[in-house]
Amino acid sequence: MADIPTGGQMLWKLEGDDRVLHLRHNDLEPWRHYEEFPEYVLPEPEGFSKGIATFLALLKKGWTASKT
Repeated sequence: MADIPTGGQMLWKLEGDDRVLHLRHNDLEPWRHYEEFPEYVLPEPEGFSKGIATFLALLKKGWTASKT
């Protein structure tokens, strides 16, 4: 995770009964499932939303959480 750019955006989208993390680097990009960024993905603790470990790590790197 050392080479991750700062300033990206994160969004939780409902997929079935689960909320799943989606990412993009800027407003011009479409939202993409976090697993499409394998260089960012961290393993999840069992029972947590898909992407929570990645979300927390990216938050520390200056990424922002979007509501829409």
